[in-house]
Formats: sequence, structure tokens, C-alpha cells
Amino acid sequence: MDRDNVSATPKASLRRFLEHLSGAGKAIGVLTSGGDAQGMNAAVRAVVRMGIYVGAKVYFIYEGYQGMVDGGSNIVEADWESVSSILQVGGTIIGSARCKAFRTREGRLSAACNLVQRGITNLCVIGGDGSLTGANIFREEWSGLLEELARNGKIDKEAVEKHAHLNVVGMVGSIDNDFCGTDMTIGTDSALHRIIEVVDAIMTTAQSHQRTFVLEVMGRHCGYLALVSALACGADWVFIPESPPEEGWQETMCAKLSENRARKKRLNIIIVAEGAIDNQNKPITSEQIKELVVKQLGYDTRVTILGHVQRGGTPSAFDRILASRMGVEAVVALLQATPETPACVVSLSGNQAMRLPLMECVQMTQDVQKAMDERRFKDAVQLRGRSFEGNLNIYKRLASKTPDSQIPKSGCHVGVINVGAPAAGMNAAVRAAVRVGISEGHKVFAIYDGFEGFARGQIKEIGWSDVGGWTGQGGSILGTKRTLPGKHLEQIAAQMRAHSLNALLIIGGFETCDRIKQSASGTKRRVFIIETMGGFCGYLANMGALAAGADAAYIFEEPFDIRDLQSNVEHLTRKMKTSIQRGLVLRNESCSENYTTDFIYQLYSEEGKGVFDCRKNVLGHMQQGGAPSPFDRNFGTKISARAMQWISTKLKEARGTGKRFVTDESICVLGISKRNLVFRPVVELKKETDFEHRIPREQWWLKLRPLMKILAKYKASLEVSDLGQPEPVSGHSEPAAI
Repeated sequence: MDRDNVSATPKASLRRFLEHLSGAGKAIGVLTSGGDAQGMNAAVRAVVRMGIYVGAKVYFIYEGYQGMVDGGSNIVEADWESVSSILQVGGTIIGSARCKAFRTREGRLSAACNLVQRGITNLCVIGGDGSLTGANIFREEWSGLLEELARNGKIDKEAVEKHAHLNVVGMVGSIDNDFCGTDMTIGTDSALHRIIEVVDAIMTTAQSHQRTFVLEVMGRHCGYLALVSALACGADWVFIPESPPEEGWQETMCAKLSENRARKKRLNIIIVAEGAIDNQNKPITSEQIKELVVKQLGYDTRVTILGHVQRGGTPSAFDRILASRMGVEAVVALLQATPETPACVVSLSGNQAMRLPLMECVQMTQDVQKAMDERRFKDAVQLRGRSFEGNLNIYKRLASKTPDSQIPKSGCHVGVINVGAPAAGMNAAVRAAVRVGISEGHKVFAIYDGFEGFARGQIKEIGWSDVGGWTGQGGSILGTKRTLPGKHLEQIAAQMRAHSLNALLIIGGFETCDRIKQSASGTKRRVFIIETMGGFCGYLANMGALAAGADAAYIFEEPFDIRDLQSNVEHLTRKMKTSIQRGLVLRNESCSENYTTDFIYQLYSEEGKGVFDCRKNVLGHMQQGGAPSPFDRNFGTKISARAMQWISTKLKEARGTGKRFVTDESICVLGISKRNLVFRPVVELKKETDFEHRIPREQWWLKLRPLMKILAKYKASLEVSDLGQPEPVSGHSEPAAI
């Protein structure tokens, strides 16, 4: 769940370079425990390669804590090639098992003995709160366990002194996103992909036959998957354990389903978390709901239980990047740890990797369950974090229309327009803007075909039901063009007066696209050269390279020359002589005027003769096509809803004074900055923007570039935190979590 109440602590000397840290003489054990989750392999790969990069020995611990207790062939030293080609594989290659023996002192004695024999005093645990709690207990007992082993003659006193302290760092691998302290856990985004794929498929068949579908998703104790899926598909109703329905929900739900059918909606979607309960803590099952709908309404109703499908499949790009970042940060945390450093968990806050005290996060997670058990459901929602609470409030606001007679009219007209290149998630953003605007009492006007359509008067009032079913649609239903408003300003001003528009919500901007639709893996000794979109912005190429485990990514922001190309070819040639016989190179479309995709392809082909062959692929506009991802749908929904709320606040302020907007703060851009959602005046952003190339002057993601290089076995300088201690779990800023 989101890292609720977390803010940055002021620090002097925030960063230092990785060269100051050494893993020489150290041994790291990595294990996965509990339920498997997509992306665990990416985390294992990052731990192994980062550990080897800094000079440490890294050991696989197979079958979780059971392998640690059993020892022998379950604890094996890993090398660089051990984790090749596992990024795209779901589950965990080192296995996961629940272990009763580790819950006993005898089991932990055996585990400690097995680790000491291999010199392992650094442990990286990837699992849920139970697995991480077990690791912390093990760490606290470590010195006592070693002394007992010495008394029993299993190890000598020298070993006790040499391995006196155990350092523990956790990463949360759980598809339920049920761990307090992090915006997203490893596997959650991939599970959402599986759910939304099924929902999209169901929607086509349900519309054909006017059916109601009850979809049960995982989440015994946490409703995140159900809630975010409901937001992403515009479900009619959602059942989650943290917020049970009120008394009489059966009649309310049936009335809403009937009302939606009356509006000519041909299907109903109801999403149920497997742990759904009523306000007396009694289970609400998908079969119960089906029987209710059939009995009360007579609708053709089907139940689909997704089950373990949600755990399977290829991890999403988001999960691969998240797990890779967490794995690298975990190794750095282990190297920086001292005997006084408490066990920490690596988390995500906005776009920042953080370290938090492990047991504080575990306690917060357990407090949620306690609140639900005691029927303190409002407390449970708040404990899940402000992002979870925000998701729930936005879902309620967008799912049900308040009768017109109960909405105080603001007298304000708000226009919504799409500009720039089409991007997945635009339609979800428009839907949220329209519905929040209407619920705020505004009249909302859709502006078609960008600024050109605006100038021509292609403007029409848009209603609540007009945007039904928009969340899953790709492209831009309103239409969008890259035309700038400059030459149409007079006509646009005239149209604003004609329609009495008080505010304008613009969705778009410079080139926007958040999807990499192809990752390449080929036959033996083959190098794929892939060209991505992005204009002069290398985000797609860089993050795609990190997600796909690429060998190189050429971007405009980091100039390169023929020597760099030659070095990359030599690197690939050496790589092909190992057991890793696949190469992947990404090139941003505008990274260089002279070093084109064809040039790079020909260079690699010529220089790699006899060692590897090449293939090239220009992805082009397919990156902008297709249905939006769950992330895009929800980010578009939440950020647009927040923007409309901001507009409403500004309109109310202006109404009170009778003044028009004349300040710089009246024209803002909303987006994620580090950990938070931030409104920035356009005037400020002008100073920070390279208008010639249509990119920011400083790109936050460039800090991840060395990480991609290190994991591809290049020498690189990575900035790391200078803070040895985990950060406190507190703060007041608006979270950027999805």
C-alpha cells in the first residue's frame, strides 16, 4: 500500500558515489518466501548482479526459509550468468515455500549454522509481512543463536566473533499490495494487468448479451486489487474488506444496476475481493451476489473467479523496473548497514526508492487487520494510507451520480480538451474530469480536435453517461492534434466568450507515451536493435532498456560517439562468448542526427560478423495504440479528478471576490515531482524547459541510467544515499501513489 504519512527528512550531504562502498569479503544471501509474485526474478537478478558488481559473494537460498534450514544444495553461490534471461519470467526461479521449522528455535539454529558455514551475514528477503517479520526475529536472535551453536560444538568461537552481526533488508513481493510503507509492492501491477485483461475480454461478451458479471479477485485481507480494478474499468459496484457496504446494500446495489440498464448500459460489472465482508464481519461471496441479482432483477448473471491467474504470466515493465531498483537499493543498504542499523524494508514513494524501518511497517500492516477485526472500518481505510483512501473516495464519486436536484449549481462552465500526441489513459482522464466537474456543480463542455476544433467552435456540453465505458478505450475519443494555439488565439478567445468558459482543463502536452509494447529475445547469438518513440526525450528507451535487461540504450540526453558504439559492440562480442547469447539495444528516435538506427544496425552487423547477427525493429506508432494499462487508467483518473478539484477551488475563490484570474497560479501543470502530486505554475516551468527539444532541462529518470548499465555489466557511477539509517514513517505531503 501507499507510503502513508511519509515525507523526506532534511539531510546534509544527501548523496555519495557507489565507489565508496565495497562488498569485498562480504557474502549476501537472497531468498524468496511466501506467495510468489511477478517481478521477484527481477529483484533476485538485481541483488545478484549488484552484489557481484561491488565485489561480494552472492548465494541463492532455494525454497525460502526451508532451504535455509535444510542447507546443503539449497544454498548455492550465484554468478553473473545465473540470472541471465529471467527478467521476463514470472514466479521465482529460486523457489518459495512456507516453513514451519523456521518458526522454532531449533529450525533457526540450523539456519544460522548453514549461513555461518558459508560466511553469509547479509540477508535479502523478498516476501510478505510474515516473511519479513521472521527475518527480523532471526536477526534479533542471531548472536544468541551463534553462542548456542558454539556451546554445542557446531561452530568455533572465532566464527562467533567474525560473524557477530546479521544485516537484514526486505523487499515486499505481494500481488495484494497489502504492506504499509510502500506505494506498490512487487507483483501488484502485473496482477492488475491480468485482471484488466480479463475484464476487457468480459466486457465484449457481456455487451453482446446484456449480462451482469461478478468478478472475484484476490485479496483475503486487502481490497487494493479489487478497488483499483473497479476504478480502471468503471465497475458498477465493488466489495472490499476495508470498507463493507452499509446496511441495506442489497436494495441499493440492485437499484443502481437497474438505473444503469435504464440508461442503456448493456452490461454490469461487479468486482469482489475474495475477503469481502459485511459490516458484521460476515463473508460476502460472489455466489451470494449472483443469486441476489438473479432473484431481485432477473438479469443473466455469471461469476468469474480469477484465482491464481493473477499470480501468473510475464511481469509488467513497471514491476521489472520496480524490482530492479529495489534490488540494487537493498544491496547498497546491506553494505551501509552497521550493527546499530535496524532491519529495513526498501519501498517506493512516488518515483523515489526509500528505506523504512521494517518493523514499523509490519506493525502498521497488522494494525489494519486489527481495525477490521474490531469493525473500525474507517480506521482501516485510513491506516491503508491516503492513496488507498483517495482511490476509494474517487471511485465512489465517479461510480454514482448524485441526483441533479441535490447538486448545488456553481454557475461555472469548464472546458475539457486533449492536445498533443494521443496517449493511453487520456479517455480515463476525460471521464474523471467530466464526472468530478458535474458533481462539483459545473457545466462541462467537451472540446473536440484540439485547439483547431476549439477555434472552429467544435464544443458541446457533455453529460455523466456520455463518458461511460471510456476508461478502457485507447487513443483520444475527443480527438487531438499537435497544433499549437498561437495562430488561433483570437478565435479561441471568441469561443470561450461565446460558451462562457470560466476554466480549461488541458490533457496532453509534449510527446506523451508510457508503453513499451515489445521486448526482444531471440535465438542464439542474435542482437536486436529497437527504435522507440519519444521525440528528444529518452525516457522510453532508457526505462524500456531497464525493464528488458538491455545491453545499451542510446538517448539524446547523454551524447555518444563512434567510440561508445565500438565499446558496446566489443562488450556484446565478449558477452556472446559466454552462455548469454542474446543482445538487446534500444535507440531513441531522435538521439542523434547521424547515428541513425540503420547506421547502428549496419555497424553492429559488420563488427559482429562471425560472432552474432542483427535484427532491427522500429516500433513507431504501435506504442501509442492499444488499450491503456491499469497504471495509465488509474493515473489518468486520479490526476484528472485532482485537477478538476483544484479548478473548482480556484473558481470558488474567484467567485467570492468577483475577480478574474490574473495571477501566474491560475495556469498550472499537475504531475508527479519526486514523491508528491504537485501543481506548478507554467511560468515556473518555462525556466526549466528546453522548448527546442520539448523536454525538461533536468530529467529525474537519468539517475536510473547507471543502474541499467551496472546490471548490463558496464562500469558506471551510481549515486547512493548517504543515510545509513532508515527514514521515519511520517509526513504530510500529498502522496503520488497510484
